[in-house]
Amino acid sequence: MTTPPFRFGVMYDCRRLPGDETPMADIYAQHLEQAVLADDLGLDMVWFSEHHFMADGYLPAFQPLAGAIAALTQRLRISNDIAVLPLYHPIRLAEEMAVLDNISGGRMELGIGAGYVPTEFEAFGVNIKHRPSLTEEAVQIMRLAWAEGPFSFDGKRYKIPEIDVYPKPVQPGGPPLWMAAMQPPGAERTARLGLHLLPQLSRSTSLDPWLAAVADRGGDPSQFRVGVIRSFLVTDDPERDGAVWRSSERYRMNAYAELFQETPDDYGDAWRAGDAIPQKLFIGDADACAAEIQRMRDTFGITDIVSGGLPPGVAPAFMAANLERLARDVLPKVRAA
Repeated sequence: MTTPPFRFGVMYDCRRLPGDETPMADIYAQHLEQAVLADDLGLDMVWFSEHHFMADGYLPAFQPLAGAIAALTQRLRISNDIAVLPLYHPIRLAEEMAVLDNISGGRMELGIGAGYVPTEFEAFGVNIKHRPSLTEEAVQIMRLAWAEGPFSFDGKRYKIPEIDVYPKPVQPGGPPLWMAAMQPPGAERTARLGLHLLPQLSRSTSLDPWLAAVADRGGDPSQFRVGVIRSFLVTDDPERDGAVWRSSERYRMNAYAELFQETPDDYGDAWRAGDAIPQKLFIGDADACAAEIQRMRDTFGITDIVSGGLPPGVAPAFMAANLERLARDVLPKVRAA
C-alpha cells in the first residue's frame, strides 16, 4: 500500500478585524472569488474553521459556503478543521453532507472535533461533559446513514428508530472523516474510530498517542492522512511583506488564547511545548517555504497543509498574489521531492 499523496490548500474562517466595516456579504464574495482562483491554480482543497457568537464574523455555518464553493469549482476538495460535532444532530449533518457530496460530485470531506468553548455548548443546550459520547455516537450514526439500507441506533445519547437516509453520498461510505485531537484521549478516539487525524498543540499530546493507538490496533499510520493549518507567505522581502500579515496573525492567535481561557479543559503548556506542531505563519522565499513544508512532512508525517486564504485585514489582491506564488514557485518543488 502507498502513502497518500501530499495535498495543499487554503483555509477560510471569514473574519474581519475590529473596526473593519466591510459588509459580510462582501467578505463572503471575496472568499468565493479566491476559491475559484485556488481551483484554477491547481490547489487541492479548501477547509473551513468554525466557532460561534464571535463579533468578528468567525464562520458559524460551513455548509452554505461549502455549497457555493462546490458549485463554482471543479477540482477542490472541501473539508473542515473543524466542525464542532456535538452541536449538530448527526442525522441532520449526515443529510447535509450527502447533499453537498452530490452537489460537488463527490469532493466533500468532514473534519470534526469535540469542541472546547463552554458558551457554545450552553447556547445550543448541549452538556459539555457529554462531548466524548456525543462525538463517538455521531460518527457511528453518520456512517450508518451513508451506508446502503435502513438502520436503527440505540446509544447512550441518541435513540434513532429504523430509518433510511436519502440521498446517499456520491462517495461510497460517505465523505472521508477527520478528527481533531489535542490530548491523548482524543487521539486514541480518532484511532479507535479509524479517522484521519488533525493534530493540535504538541506532538506528545496528539500525534504520538494517535500513532501508538493505530499501531496497537494493528493499523498502518501511513494509510491515514494527517493535516494541519499552517500559513505560508512567499516573499523575497520578508520585512516588508511580513508586516502586512503579522498583525492579522497576532489578532488570530490572541483570539484563540481568549477561547482557551474559557475552556474547562487543562491543556497545560502543550501549545508552548518544545515538540509543538508548528502552526504559526511562516515567511520566506520560495525555497525556504518549500523546505519548511518538506520538514513538516518528514518530521510529523503531515500529508495535508492548508494556508490562510484571506486572513482578516489583509487585502484580497495581496493574498491572490501569494496563492499564485505558492502554486507556481513552491508546490512544484514540494511535489518533486
